[in-house]
Amino acid sequence: MERAILHCDCNNFYASVELLRRPELQRVPMAVCGDPEKRHGIILSKNEPAKAYGIKTAETIWQAQQKCPELVLVHAHHEEYARYSRRIFELYGQYTDQVEPFGLDEAWLDVTGSHRLFGNGREIAERIRREVRQELGLTISVGVSFNKVFAKLGSDYKKPDATTVFSKENYRELVYPLPADALLYVGHSASKALAALGIRTIGELAAADPKLLQRHLGKLGDQLIRYANGLDTAPVHKFTDRRVRQSAGCGATFHRDIITRADAVIALQMLAGHVAVRLRRYRQKGCTIRLGIRDQNFRNIGRQKPLPIPTQLARELLENAVELLDASWNKKPIRALTLTACHLIPEQEGDQLSLLFSIEEREKQERLEREIDGLREKYGERAVTTAAIRYSDLEVREE
Repeated sequence: MERAILHCDCNNFYASVELLRRPELQRVPMAVCGDPEKRHGIILSKNEPAKAYGIKTAETIWQAQQKCPELVLVHAHHEEYARYSRRIFELYGQYTDQVEPFGLDEAWLDVTGSHRLFGNGREIAERIRREVRQELGLTISVGVSFNKVFAKLGSDYKKPDATTVFSKENYRELVYPLPADALLYVGHSASKALAALGIRTIGELAAADPKLLQRHLGKLGDQLIRYANGLDTAPVHKFTDRRVRQSAGCGATFHRDIITRADAVIALQMLAGHVAVRLRRYRQKGCTIRLGIRDQNFRNIGRQKPLPIPTQLARELLENAVELLDASWNKKPIRALTLTACHLIPEQEGDQLSLLFSIEEREKQERLEREIDGLREKYGERAVTTAAIRYSDLEVREE
């Protein structure tokens, strides 16, 4: 039997929840951000009128206000978002027990075994959309396909509040004209590399010479060609499956405030090491990294970014964490830091070649970090470390 996979994506999730609290903002440009009083904060979500001004998630508040000076900024209420997320996933669970979260507001559902009860994939998608709207006042976009990658592509294809079906009969017509970076795991670096090879659409990617892509992208090239040709066979994990973790993080409050960038980088190096160990222990890789900074006045700054490639390497986690630090730190003394890898996937699914290193270098780094894990477990945390950490007085005391 052909699989029926749904990808359900809540439209403008944070903003939509806030509009339930403040319906008077429905028709004015509004955005949710971490702290409206701080212009260095970022946009977490926006409503449709704000989107019409070109406002994008993850851009800074001041950039958004340049595009739309009358933009209404709303403080985030994460407890509410988590509450609505739980209710949405409970609704999904009425149709199948194979529900795999992809963050608070996205999930894959395998409804192959639900046809006799609820209809085909499109019919189930329409029922779920209707029930979410009626019961929760929110809208979702749903992609329906025979694999996870195309289902995710479908939920992005038409927004808001829409159902898109990519079947084995129509996917070449609908999917192949789309830009290559619309495909799952084609990040900025991969998109750039593909463009350099003259590959700009998913159709061109599907027809590409496998040897050419393998030479330039390694294992990632093989995987992307399979995805573009509709050959993804990854299962949808059950929501209750303990292997499906949403994040792996490490937070620490330091015995003294951190006031220099050099010390902040050392602290992040320690945290990245802990996070990498946990990812390897879970046999997973992170697709997103999140940095939390708490200053001496107990005010929090949070920022996140998608990783160029799924990883469980401390070196790559650190590099991206430092980028977030430089983009978000207001230079006030730091009391605590938290580093989290999010949107985790099984390590075999993320076994891709980084464009920054040769395949030999990456595999060598993975072996090295695993060996260091063993030595530290046997002889202690600082048995194998860098000179910067060894001679620093900073220590990770986990929160």
